[in-house]
This record gives sequence, C-alpha cells and structure tokens, in this order.
Amino acid sequence: MESNTAFQRNDLNIQPKWLTLFRIILGFIILWKGFTFFKDSITVETLIKYGDIRLLNDNSSVIAFCITYLNLLGGFFIVVGLFTRWNCLIQIPIIIVAIGFINSKAGVSMSNTELVLSIIVLILLVVFAIMGSGVLSADEYFKNYTKAALEPGHTKKLFQ
Repeated sequence: MESNTAFQRNDLNIQPKWLTLFRIILGFIILWKGFTFFKDSITVETLIKYGDIRLLNDNSSVIAFCITYLNLLGGFFIVVGLFTRWNCLIQIPIIIVAIGFINSKAGVSMSNTELVLSIIVLILLVVFAIMGSGVLSADEYFKNYTKAALEPGHTKKLFQ
C-alpha cells in the first residue's frame, strides 16, 4: 500500500482546485498546437525531415500525422481531465524532442518564446503526470459515478 502514494493522492483529493486551471490551460495549449500542426502539416513534416534524427527523416509524414492527432486528442483529454496521467506521459516524449531538436536550434534566449513555452509545457506535463487530473475532472466524475450505484448517498457528495 505504501508504493501507491502517487495514486492515493488523487483518491484523497489533496490536489488544490486552483491547479485545475493550469491543467485546462495546458490542455488548450496542446490542443492549439495540434490545430496549428493540422492546419500546416507541411511545416511539421519539414521540421521532422530536416531534424537531427535520421530515423525520423524517412517516416516524416507518418510521424507528423501521429504527432498532430496525439496533440489534438491528448489536449482535449487533458482539458476535460480524462486519462490525464496517460496523456501527459504520451506528450512528454513529444515535447522533449521538440525542445531538444527543433526549438533549441533557434537559440536559448528569452526572445525564443516557442522554447520558453515548450519548457513550461514540459514542466506542467510532468506535474500532471505525477499529480493526476484532480478533483474537477472527468476522471473524478466517472470514479464517483460508478460508486454512486454501489454506495447509498454517494451522489449527494458529487454535486456539492
């Protein structure tokens, strides 16, 4: 029982409710990047093709497709708080590659807003991969919804 402390935190609702705002903002940022990748997929393919990883060069169109739809779905799920930990864990390697091979080529400075935003997103992804979605989320709602059928009076707690 001691080894599941990260998962018990979410069960005990220790995460502050104001952190939900950061989860929603994080989800919208990832969703927005997915829309921009969808709108301009040629640029994403070009960035992948001329990156430093030779393995990615050959499959740039498939990888651009996967990154675009992972950002769209992951961003939506993070906004609503559904499977938040898993979506954050999927997004972390994508953002690390973006920071390491794409954003850092422009140089490390405060004027490189894309790099600064990517680092902030990475930090938030790690936080929510550890903390989970929190009290105000679809995960919490569905957890309480399934308990409502089994325990009398549980739905009253959900809507308070």
